[in-house]
This record gives sequence, structure tokens and C-alpha cells, in this order.
Amino acid sequence: MFKEDMGTLWHEECGVYGVYSHDEDVTMLTYLGLYALQHRGQESAGIAVTDGAWMDVTRGMGLVNEVFRHQVPHMENQCIAIGHVRYSTTGSSLLANTQPLMVNYSGGKIAFAHNGNLTNATGLRKHLEEQGTTFQTTIDSEVIVNLVARSREDTVEERILDSLRQVKGAYCLTIMTEDKLIGARDPQGFHPLCIGKLGEGTYILSSESCGLDVVGAEFVRDVRPGEMVVIDSEGLHSYWIEKGARNAFCVFEYIYFARPDSILDEQSVHDARFMMGRMLARESGYKADIVISVPDSGNTAASGYSFESGIPYVEGLIKNRYIGRTFIQPTQKKRDTAVKLKLNPIRSVVSGKSVIIVDDSIVRGTTSGKIVRMLREAGAKEIHMCISSPPITYPCFYGIDTSVRKELIAATKDVEEIREYIGADSLHFLSIDGLKKCVRSIDPQHMCYACFNGDYPVPNENGTSETDKYVFEHGRKA
Repeated sequence: MFKEDMGTLWHEECGVYGVYSHDEDVTMLTYLGLYALQHRGQESAGIAVTDGAWMDVTRGMGLVNEVFRHQVPHMENQCIAIGHVRYSTTGSSLLANTQPLMVNYSGGKIAFAHNGNLTNATGLRKHLEEQGTTFQTTIDSEVIVNLVARSREDTVEERILDSLRQVKGAYCLTIMTEDKLIGARDPQGFHPLCIGKLGEGTYILSSESCGLDVVGAEFVRDVRPGEMVVIDSEGLHSYWIEKGARNAFCVFEYIYFARPDSILDEQSVHDARFMMGRMLARESGYKADIVISVPDSGNTAASGYSFESGIPYVEGLIKNRYIGRTFIQPTQKKRDTAVKLKLNPIRSVVSGKSVIIVDDSIVRGTTSGKIVRMLREAGAKEIHMCISSPPITYPCFYGIDTSVRKELIAATKDVEEIREYIGADSLHFLSIDGLKKCVRSIDPQHMCYACFNGDYPVPNENGTSETDKYVFEHGRKA
């Protein structure tokens, strides 16, 4: 779906990557990995690297190729690197808030890259500030960094475990010390993190398996919910942050966020989306001349709808490939312009036709309305919209940038009212029960559907019932 009309409503948070090797160019591998994860964040990018003694970080605003336009970071005898691509969910889109974060503390140097959102960061930050801690950023990730720095445990592993046992919410981390690469995933496993291997002695951590494929690495396994893995000269070691918590993998990773060629927690993203399209055809029963998609996030579900219904799937909307995922544009005016630049109907395909159009979600409804109007102006006879997710009725606290609930169209309007608002002839959202049947490799009890049903696996303790990405920017309103 085109998220550019949504303001701060619906954005993925970040992608993280890490490489440990004494044989490979770790920064180049990290650069390539971040390229593969670019869809997870387009505001900023960064790479931190160490040679076992020194540590350095290069960060900047923009896409990976823009930040590293002139040179990928390099260090003689480099052995570990971590990387990050960001879309802000806590804190403004500023250079000071880019990652990885790197600090010196009593135990040495350490660098962090974080994907997710902490639900108790406000209280922890206040407590740390009362103890004299000075914060350099307005992102919740820095809370973890300072907890590690202030921990009284002996080893870096114990310090990190001690810190992560104090935080709540969603986090996938890649952490680098002078001689260790560390990955950690929150006890609920909200977002993905996997382990790969490239030859002997080269280990990779990546938000998605597509980050392994791009460098030719072999998938080893997913980091388990509540697990911390440590990679050093002796290989890979596993520690537990917490066992037995309610698993709650974000279902929207399969609906929209992840790349379709990724496999997350043993479930193919492509297969899940294809099944969502098939289920939409079964549930809606809509008949038409053609099936089209809102590219690119609706493509796989649209092909599934076509497969199940027998209605031909054709390209009815052209996407301008030379603009990125324009939901990351910083102002509403720029997002509005980007909609017009990014999509255009193929008049000869849709004119005089009844059309089924498949998209991944409707958040505020403004973009869907514009798409329907464009298709009508191009001569479409009927427009039946199918959405491969249930209505989004609640905000997310776990690393997706959503706004107040009243701005979610499904929180204030029923399906018929939404249909009238966007101007479609008919509208069908995939049911929650139908969605559960599409992600076949994961027990539905181990998924998070909070944005659809308000069942939050971890309470939000940040002092507000709504998401506030500027919570640490005193005096500023979101």
C-alpha cells in the first residue's frame, strides 16, 4: 500500500545487520546486507566497524547508497561490523538519532543497532536521568545503551542480559564489542532476526533472510524469542534473556513489511501473501473482468486472488520505480506530491472493465480514495477493492509508527462507511480467522494481531494510551 498519505500512521521501524569474520570484508558484506534491507527504513543508514581494538562508525541521512556514496567504511584487519537502516518510531528524523550508537564505558567500547520500540522506555529514561545519566539522542534505543554502561555485572554478556531483563516491548538488536558480535530478540519475538553462515568462521545476523541471500550466506536458524546469541573466536553461544513468555510475532511482517523472498520463523512471506489473496477470493466471492494490484505490496496477494478465482491478473497500475517507499517523506505536502508521481493507471487495460484491486491495508483511507478516483478517470466500469488484512482499529506500540486511534479510519467507520468514503463499488477486508489460516507455519496463538483486535501482548507503560514518537523531545508535540 502507498503509505505516503498517512503522515505518521503506518511505517516500519528499522533493519539491522551484523557480520563477524576474520576472512571476509565485513563492512562490504554489511553494506550489501543493508541494501537488501533498505525496504525496512529509508531515513538514515549507518555502519560501525572494529578491528579488535579500535572502533568507528559512519552514519548519515538518506538511503544506503547515498550515505555511502563515496566510500564504504574500511579499517585494516576489520573483523566485526554492524549496520542499521532506520525509519523513526521514537525520536525525530535527525542525524543525532541515526544508528548504530557507539559509546565508551568502563568495560570498553560498544555499538548498538536496534529494531523495535520499548514500551517502558519513558520510566527507565527518567530513572537514569535522575541518577545523572546524560542522553545524547531522543530515541528509546539509547536507554538500552545506558543500562549496559551502568550495569555492575562483570562480563559484557552479563551486562547486556541484565539490561534487557529491565526493558519491555519489542527489540531486535545487533551489538558489537571489540571482539564479539551479539544478537538479541525480545521474549515475545515481535520482529524477525536470523543467523547465517558464510564458509567457516563467518557469521551473519540479519533482520530478514533476504539479507543472507544477497551475500550468498547459508541460513542457519532464527534467533529465538527471548534469546541472545554471542559470536566470537570460539563460535556461537546462546543465552536466555527470558523463557516461556507469550510469543507474539507481528503478523504485519507477512502482510506488508518483509520482502516477499524472505522466510521469517520458517514461514515464507511469499506463500503467506499468496494464500491471503486466495482467501480473499473465497471470502469476497467478487467477480470481475480483471484483477490488478497496488504495486508492489499488493502484487503477491493479487496473484493469489487470480489463481483462486480464475480471473486474469494484469498490470493495471504503473509504479514509478525511481522513487523509494515514499511514506518516509517528512511532510504531508511532499507525501501528497509523491502519490501523484508514483502511481498511474494504464487506461487501455482498465477502461470499460470491471476491476478487482488488491492492496495490503487501509489505514486512513485517503490513498485508497485517490486510487479509486484515478481508476474511474481512466474508464474503469466497476471497482471492487480487496484488502489482504483485517481493518486496522488500534495503534501499535511495538515498533510501527502509528498515530492516534481516532485517525485510523476503521476505528471510526464500519466497512460500508469506508467503502463510501473511498468511492469503491464494493470493499472486502480479509477476516482475522482467514488471516490466521494464511500464515500456516506459525501457531496463530504465537502471533500479534493487536492492531486488529486490541489484544496487546505487552502493556504500554510509556504514560500515554497513544503512540508518541516525540515522547523524549520535551516541549514538542507530535
